[in-house]
Amino acid sequence: MSEPDLALLLTGLACLVLRLAGVLLAGRLRADHPFIAWASSVAQATLAVFVVLAVLAPTGALAQLPLHARLVGLGVGVAAYFLLRERLLPALAIGLVAVVLVG
Repeated sequence: MSEPDLALLLTGLACLVLRLAGVLLAGRLRADHPFIAWASSVAQATLAVFVVLAVLAPTGALAQLPLHARLVGLGVGVAAYFLLRERLLPALAIGLVAVVLVG
């Protein structure tokens, strides 16, 4: 596994850990508690940075896919995000499937 792929994997795991912490604390904290908002913001911002890097400056297996395939995947993923009422993980999966199908 290349260093960028490992960084992406570790960042994804960090996002999931923050989301899990949010879920575990959700019963004890109000939905509008600052910690919940912070954890969600950090997780989404980190993931957004890696999505942009994967589209514009890919390494590893993604570097083999043409730019238009990555852009189509990004567009489909963003559309899915809004169509699925801002459900992030399903939208990411749908965008990834689009990249694979187009590429």
